[in-house]
Amino acid sequence: MQMNEKLEAFGKLLEIMDELREKCPWDREQTFESLRKLTIEETYELGDAILQADSQEIKKELGDLLLHIVFYAKIGSEKNAFDIQDVISGLNEKLIYRHPHIYGNIDVDNAREVEQNWESLKLKEKGRKKKTVLEGVPSSLPALVKADRVQEKVSGVGFDWDRPDQVWDKVKEEVNELQDEIMANEKDKIEAEFGDLFFSLVNAARLYGVDPEAALERTNLKFIKRFNYLESQTLKKGKDLKEMTLAEMDKYWEEAKKLES
Repeated sequence: MQMNEKLEAFGKLLEIMDELREKCPWDREQTFESLRKLTIEETYELGDAILQADSQEIKKELGDLLLHIVFYAKIGSEKNAFDIQDVISGLNEKLIYRHPHIYGNIDVDNAREVEQNWESLKLKEKGRKKKTVLEGVPSSLPALVKADRVQEKVSGVGFDWDRPDQVWDKVKEEVNELQDEIMANEKDKIEAEFGDLFFSLVNAARLYGVDPEAALERTNLKFIKRFNYLESQTLKKGKDLKEMTLAEMDKYWEEAKKLES
């Protein structure tokens, strides 16, 4: 598709949005606040499609998210606050400013240096009300995602291990501290040490190029698939899971694992 065809398609979307906002009762009623939860839902649906490597679903969910962006911009224009051109122009300026190795005279050797430059430049941007490293991490993020983002942010300004393998001493330290609190039966401290252990494992995943949220979700999906197989096989044989031994259930679990290979 040529550039003019892409621009024409985007222009058509803006025209449709104008018409829906004017003529559709549901679209007329929407606000920033009412769209917020729907946008979060669409983002998770996109995440699911990505994990499933489903290109058609990814395309569909990207379209849904794009609709939300255009919708927010339309509402913003009605409030005389901003419009879609302001959104895009601001993005263009930010991308150019934060990529001096492309649009300026800065040299970088790898992606990590790009990330560090990005975080440093964010703190220097004109018009920013605050200049703190962690200000851009949304408070409403799920805890696992937030831990990853926090660690990425501070890494961008140099607060990080020199080598990935150094993180394992910290992980082992947190495991030992958790075991000590479990032995002491200190419930509040046990929870705190679990949190420290999770945080250090997220850090380890990041250092080895693994998205901890995606990794855990893949394991969730794998577990669900195997357990559903176990349950379906027991039902076929007229058995009740509650009356089965763990060894009996493990037989079907191993069958499910073999079916995956």
